[in-house]
Amino acid sequence: MKFDTIVVGAGLAGLTATAEIADAGKKVLLLDQEPKVSIGGQAYWSFGGLFLVDSPEQRRLGIKDSKELAWQDWLGTAGFDRETDEDYWAIQWAKAYVDFAAGEKRAWLHRMGVRFFPVVGWAERGGYIAEGHGNSVPRFHIVWGTGPGLVAPFERRVREHMKTGLVDYRPRHRVDQLIKENGAIVGVSGAILEPSTVLRGEESSRKVVGEFEFRGQAVLVASGGIGGNHDLVRKNWPSRLGEPPKNMVSGVPAHVDGRMLGITEEAGGRIVNRDRMWHYTEGLKNWNPIWKNHGIRILPGPSSIWLDALGRRFPAPNFPGFDTLGTLEAIQKTGYDYSWFILTQKIIEKEFALSGSEQNPDLTGKSIRKVLARVLPGAPGPVKAFMDNGEDFIVADNLADLVAGMNQLTGENLLKLEEIERQIVARDREIDNKFTKDLQITALRGARHYIGDKLIRVAPPHKILDPKNGPLIAVRLNILSRKTLGGLQTDLSGRVLDHHGEPIPGLYAAGEAAGFGGGGVHGYRSLEGTFVGGCLFTGRTAGRAIAAELR
Repeated sequence: MKFDTIVVGAGLAGLTATAEIADAGKKVLLLDQEPKVSIGGQAYWSFGGLFLVDSPEQRRLGIKDSKELAWQDWLGTAGFDRETDEDYWAIQWAKAYVDFAAGEKRAWLHRMGVRFFPVVGWAERGGYIAEGHGNSVPRFHIVWGTGPGLVAPFERRVREHMKTGLVDYRPRHRVDQLIKENGAIVGVSGAILEPSTVLRGEESSRKVVGEFEFRGQAVLVASGGIGGNHDLVRKNWPSRLGEPPKNMVSGVPAHVDGRMLGITEEAGGRIVNRDRMWHYTEGLKNWNPIWKNHGIRILPGPSSIWLDALGRRFPAPNFPGFDTLGTLEAIQKTGYDYSWFILTQKIIEKEFALSGSEQNPDLTGKSIRKVLARVLPGAPGPVKAFMDNGEDFIVADNLADLVAGMNQLTGENLLKLEEIERQIVARDREIDNKFTKDLQITALRGARHYIGDKLIRVAPPHKILDPKNGPLIAVRLNILSRKTLGGLQTDLSGRVLDHHGEPIPGLYAAGEAAGFGGGGVHGYRSLEGTFVGGCLFTGRTAGRAIAAELR
């Protein structure tokens, strides 16, 4: 059976591309190895944060942003240093993406019914000089409805085309080979997996019940990265981040295994920037897991004291929410693959949120009443559930009991009460004045000049050890696997390039499989809100390019 285009992967990038191709009247075969309940892929589980520049939401909050400032931040964050080779197309994609984020992106999504939470978040704050890593201003726009709310309009578009016969969606079809003839990709072959009734995210059977082969004028690979394959993560782990962690929790389901990257490479596609990846440092073991080794990320405000496994405070700018990979490097170079937050009840009430659609039922369910309940005393419901049921939380009325509980949790007895007390007392002395040499206190006071942080994100500066701010809380933080920043090198049409830099006829890639554009649009670091946004942009761009080529 022959189609105009075959799309491999029904995540957000694949859905976006499929919708764009079918909009042009072309017939698309959409294949995915997972059950139909998993349509939308990783984006469904996301917090739904999108990187936008000079948006109405920003302007209403008094944020002055511009494309020039965003590009300055992107370059300072990416640190592109392979400009003539592995980064060549990534830089072109980065320029195009920042233009998109400052231009058509919001209006395009708004026309499809996507709306945004009015308070813009400030992720990856940096903490270096103006041209260094980080967002100079808040740019993290949360979709009203989180990940499911972002997936919905694209799924709806695809299902409308399914009704007209322009899209043929086939779950449980695992692609094992790209068919190549006369140097061009002309189709795919693989295995039909047995039907599965597992819930979204749960590991599905790999029992084969049949085979398939399909032909098309173009094949688009939109199969994601390697974050669920910890062996492959460790294999590609860069030495600059220290030794790879022996223990990680998984921020993505098991099917995010990198299979299609290897299959596309066998067909001649070039993978670049393998050593670039994005993993979080604030992972919790999910007390109510959906997939194996399921981890949830804390989205922290800037006030918690961050200690390594030996109880030593990390130096500036390794503060919560400032530099994810900088802190990951600092953690791994301690020789341990976990760290600690110490905080107060006042901090957890205002500053702790959890990433993911399932951990934010108020935003995901679009409930204004439940969102407003976040300002009530006490930790948010999902956070309180982790405090009550999760193994990574210790709560105590005094520091001695807290440290004893921390040592008991790990069983390693690495923490010394006297050393931790000395550091926190020293920090607390700096609270007495409105000016200080402690850069973390300077940073959190500065953050409160932004109205969004002052209202809902950053607690008023206070002394950690003052009993009136308690009880004290300690949180063990695990490394959480997440994103592949490198990938298949693509030109600005999404065409996959070979090792000579030439496009392989008939072969395209989008989303995480393409490093979110060009084989690594983020360079070494992300500004956040750019992963689901990168899936949208690359899927849209490749889909439109394929449709134009088919015409």
